Amino acid sequence: MSEKKSVRPAEAAALLGVCRDTVYVLMRSGRLRSIKAGRARLIPLSALDEFLAADEEFAA
Repeated sequence: MSEKKSVRPAEAAALLGVCRDTVYVLMRSGRLRSIKAGRARLIPLSALDEFLAADEEFAA
């Protein structure tokens, strides 16, 4: 079986250590990239990496 390439918002929230609502706010603001697949909203794992890298650059 292949590795996951995307996660749902609740899983992304757990990985980021924030609540699910915060993930939706980040997606709406454009700070966290996501895709729509049918009725599901998916966040590519690469988008989480990009978000974290951008936050590190902002904090530095």
